[in-house]
Amino acid sequence: MWNIALPLLADLVAITLVVAAYFRRHQRRDLVLAYVALNIGVLAVTMMLSSAPVGAGLGLGLFGILSIIRLRSDSITQEEIAYYFVALALGLLAGLHPGPLWVTPALSALLVVAMLTVDHPRVLPRARRQLLTLDRAVPAESELRALIEQRLDVDVKHLIVEEVDFVRDVTVVDVRFRRRPEQETTAATSAAATDQWQQWPAGAAAGQSAPSWPSPARPVADRVGPAVSNPTAPAMDPSNSYAGGQR
Repeated sequence: MWNIALPLLADLVAITLVVAAYFRRHQRRDLVLAYVALNIGVLAVTMMLSSAPVGAGLGLGLFGILSIIRLRSDSITQEEIAYYFVALALGLLAGLHPGPLWVTPALSALLVVAMLTVDHPRVLPRARRQLLTLDRAVPAESELRALIEQRLDVDVKHLIVEEVDFVRDVTVVDVRFRRRPEQETTAATSAAATDQWQQWPAGAAAGQSAPSWPSPARPVADRVGPAVSNPTAPAMDPSNSYAGGQR
């Protein structure tokens, strides 16, 4: 009994942790359903094939075909493909439950720890990849690197020119870069200040003072409260008054 119940329990706990970590970091509800359905489907079919007189190669080939069709049906990132393979591997481990009783829980825990560690936001936090379309045709890589670093204020580590169109004056480039530390500090400060300004109107009725806004100045659309007079503006002449729209 335990040779079936323990792998099922290990798979349930593992897929729950993996899906929870994925949704918290990537926020795609449709893929949560896909991961859970894939894991349960692979688990059920693997357990059936392991108890029936069917070759393991046939079952693995079937899973490979289904996963390829599913992965090619939508545009997803490499991180999401990694979660697909982990959900598939967890279902296979629990369905086949090879070796001693502890093998399936141990390997499932290894997969979960690997995903939680490698996909953590603190692992290589400043490394980024982006596909850019520039409004200039730049054939020289050195000039293109300098232009991207100037516009994005980043350190370009590697770039691949996808397209240079002299007719439309367009350059498409795949850039791998690192954000600079001062850029990280500015972004974090701006995000914290934005949160304070979004929460302040609710507390304005209680007499709370408006939070300070870091440089650069906050947008006009976000300003709340009375207008501030300009000390450099010229003084108004009291004789220049209007009455009924007439001077």
